[in-house]
Amino acid sequence: MRLPFIPLLLVTAAFAAYTAYVIWQVGYIGIFTGQFHVAGMQVLLDLVIVCGLAILWMIQDARRSGRQVWPYVLLTLTAGSFGPLFYLLLGSRSAEQG
Repeated sequence: MRLPFIPLLLVTAAFAAYTAYVIWQVGYIGIFTGQFHVAGMQVLLDLVIVCGLAILWMIQDARRSGRQVWPYVLLTLTAGSFGPLFYLLLGSRSAEQG
């Protein structure tokens, strides 16, 4: 099942805007160093687990659908949720066009 394009686009755009704001405030490295307290570390580990699961899902889905997955895996490893968001967004868009 493909998700609707417009809601995915809105979530991606809002998340990108907030991420840009946070990077502007604390820098890219500051996003991670701010997590080195007990509660923050739990959130960081949760993100790592969820992104790992998303990578596994993207690889399996890409094999089934014949899509190229490695750009999205690399994006997930460097920018977190943006990898799966763009994978879903672009897959949703191509499903609407095809």
